[in-house]
Amino acid sequence: MRTTVTVANTLSILAAVLVLAGCASSKTQEATTFDFGPAAAQQAPATAALPAIVVMDATGPAALENERMYYRLNYANALEARTYANSRWASNPLQMVTQRMKARLSQSGMKVLSATDASTGVPLLRVEVDDFVHAFSSAGQSEGQVTLRASLFSDHRLLDQRTFTRTTPAPSADAAGGARALAASTDAVAADIQAWLATVDTRKR
Repeated sequence: MRTTVTVANTLSILAAVLVLAGCASSKTQEATTFDFGPAAAQQAPATAALPAIVVMDATGPAALENERMYYRLNYANALEARTYANSRWASNPLQMVTQRMKARLSQSGMKVLSATDASTGVPLLRVEVDDFVHAFSSAGQSEGQVTLRASLFSDHRLLDQRTFTRTTPAPSADAAGGARALAASTDAVAADIQAWLATVDTRKR
């Protein structure tokens, strides 16, 4: 009888330990979700470069079509793209870049249209993202790097094309710091594109 009680007690304790371990494991694996945050008002009064523009959805590598947060240890192996285990984007980076670009151009006074709303003669902006990563130059120093190629078309005619790169130091060497740095770099690139659009001659030749 005594042996039976001991075995039963042991099984109960093991079961409790397994339940607690399962709860702890699920809490550990719960992912933190990041996005760019609200688009803060521009410091200087914005001037619309164009009265209206069509902004196409950004395109890029397949790795940017999911919500994983990538980082690179450039000081160890710059060819290896790693992912944060318990951190993710709220939506994939291509969607976030598209939405932030639309928000910033709209803040400048432009009417931002989608492809289905476009009419003939409205310039069309295509954005291809080449790089979007939290890059570490050392164990304690990192940056949010964004590189993209912007092309402006009018009636299927290429007006101009530029490549933009922005790098912003991360405030911390973790996923949260990388998210802040990438948001800042994306905003900076959007400002660069806004300034570039103001210089492009959209008149028919």
